[in-house]
Amino acid sequence: MSEKLTKEKEKNNMSSIVVKVEKSGNRYNAWDANGVKYTSSITTGARKKAFNNGMALEQRVNKSGKTYWWAVPMSEFEKTTAPVFDVSSVDVPTDHAEMLNFIHTSYSLKPQGLVMSELKWKYLIRSAVRGKNILMTGPAGCGKTMAAKSLVNSLDRPDFYFNMGSTQDPRATLIGNVHFDKKKGTYFSESLFVKAIQTPNAVILLDELSRAHPDAWNILMTVLDQGQRYLRLDEASGQETIPVAEGVTFVATANIGNEYTSTRVMDKALMDRFTIVEMDVLDDEQELGLLSYMFPNVEPDLLKAVSEIAHTTRMESKSDTGKVSNGVSTRTSVEMTGLIYDGFGLDEAAEVSIYPQFADEGGIDSERTFVKQLVQKYISDGSSDDLFNEADTDSVS
Repeated sequence: MSEKLTKEKEKNNMSSIVVKVEKSGNRYNAWDANGVKYTSSITTGARKKAFNNGMALEQRVNKSGKTYWWAVPMSEFEKTTAPVFDVSSVDVPTDHAEMLNFIHTSYSLKPQGLVMSELKWKYLIRSAVRGKNILMTGPAGCGKTMAAKSLVNSLDRPDFYFNMGSTQDPRATLIGNVHFDKKKGTYFSESLFVKAIQTPNAVILLDELSRAHPDAWNILMTVLDQGQRYLRLDEASGQETIPVAEGVTFVATANIGNEYTSTRVMDKALMDRFTIVEMDVLDDEQELGLLSYMFPNVEPDLLKAVSEIAHTTRMESKSDTGKVSNGVSTRTSVEMTGLIYDGFGLDEAAEVSIYPQFADEGGIDSERTFVKQLVQKYISDGSSDDLFNEADTDSVS
């Protein structure tokens, strides 16, 4: 970003929202890097002009406090798709003896907030320094993205982040766009991904790959194949393929399983291009340890209640006679505890973070009713020890 643009940002106290305009039929839609749509808040003329000029739009605030949109270089939008993680890094050795030492002493690099066995962490580090493509799998909310980012943070290498699950146009995200300018005519602008794969020793994080459009998978096939390692561009670029630079490592995350309705069954050929590292669901003690680390000022009894509520729902979901079809994820447990830390009661936190995840059909036999009874037990006496025994006793008598 130029010094002039930086000063202009500070002067206008502008927000960090930057959008890219894409044409769909006769409509010009505006999206930010997270897939949030801003079309209705920007005039048609501004969107059309930005698209035709190959520019992004950035939201600013004028002196009177009103927001407006200003055309900025596309590079400003691309910066929002690749956050740089601020970490203390270490040099990765190339000598085999030093590499062995680095791999087997790397557990100290694992963040305290990441619950992961020493074996799996060392396997993750080893796969990265050996240049393997890594696929982190596991149920939603188990810490895949956190583990992937922690890996990136542990290596002294350039890094790029792409959320494949929110990609609206795989070709535009992974290859680029064709634009039209009255003076320049038709021209092609490369995506940030093209620049990323040309960066030697880069670590490229492909988050939520299992939620990506199949077109994205097809584009990535040759990129991830160790025998090919190239990206095929549109003909408009004037260049048939772009080779992946030396030392580039791809780290992806995926939810594998039919229970994830927004997740596609990943192509076997694509999965074969990865070394798979499976993340485990935390048990109640591990989760309690994580919550205690993240929220040391929350009362221990409340932390234990959240952990046990989550663990109970998971056990129930795995049982053939279970009363719920899915369990509370670690991500939801963290969110619930965060609400408690911010002054919400246990019942209030559960109502907004947990209950909506469970079906309400069936009246007193519904999944939501069961979870409400589970939470209420902790509110009443801080324990759920007799919750299921009471039900069993009633049925016997």
